[in-house]
Amino acid sequence: MSQQNSKTGKKGLRTSVVSTVIGISLVLFLIGLVGAGMFFFQTIEQKAKESVQADLFFGATYNAADIKQVEQELKGWDCFSEVTYVSPERALEEFQGTDQESTELVAIYEGEDILPPTISFRPEASYANRSGMNKIKNRILKAFPDMVTEVNYDAATLSEVNLGFKQIVFVILALAALLIVIAVAMINNTIRLSLYSKRFTIKTMQLVGATSGFIRRPFVRQAVMQGLLSGVIAMALLMLVFFGVNNILYIIQIDLTYIELGMLFAGLLIFGALLTLISTWFALNKYLRMKLDDLY
Repeated sequence: MSQQNSKTGKKGLRTSVVSTVIGISLVLFLIGLVGAGMFFFQTIEQKAKESVQADLFFGATYNAADIKQVEQELKGWDCFSEVTYVSPERALEEFQGTDQESTELVAIYEGEDILPPTISFRPEASYANRSGMNKIKNRILKAFPDMVTEVNYDAATLSEVNLGFKQIVFVILALAALLIVIAVAMINNTIRLSLYSKRFTIKTMQLVGATSGFIRRPFVRQAVMQGLLSGVIAMALLMLVFFGVNNILYIIQIDLTYIELGMLFAGLLIFGALLTLISTWFALNKYLRMKLDDLY
């Protein structure tokens, strides 16, 4: 009978540990999805901002060789992701494909270079805003005051890109905050329920003279291990989701770098271990302070 009770107790303990780890893993998995979404969103934002195009126009007295020399110098600046010399022929091809009126105008001036050579550039993502583009413009006009007559870019499109991404960031941050609050509440409740079944063991150890530190040590160690294991399981589930999305939904491709994956994995491990540690600490303090009669 004693052996049967012992087996039942061990089975119940294993079930409690497994259910706790599964619950924490699922919560960390949801948080990991939001974290991965943030990294994925940052990549899209960077590509969108670096797709903004601006053009440099030069005085009529400067030839292609002079403009190409400026191109080479601009390629050494740290504020550009791309700098390209645009010949009159290429500019004409792009202009001709914009609308019907452009095509008719090109036909009228057939054989003539109606568009001058220019330099097209795309800024780095950190410069793809009104302030950054003004800095680039002023720097270019200061470096080439006689050659460059105009720095042209679509300010309205630039503002729309930045405003749109700011709104998306706000939504993602609000969702992340909500998930973290839910995660803290769920993990804390899971840990409390797990320790509730051991409240008599905790009180018995205390009554026979065990110190609070001695009682806490195995529970805290177990909690940290559960948090780390949950983080590993959550990351495995995330990798499974990424693999499925990349191989089934060809429209969406989740391309996270090794650094981003490492940061995500480390974040889940730290968050899982820290949260289970704190929840276990406070739950243990509650039962250590309770009187024996209050445990029933």
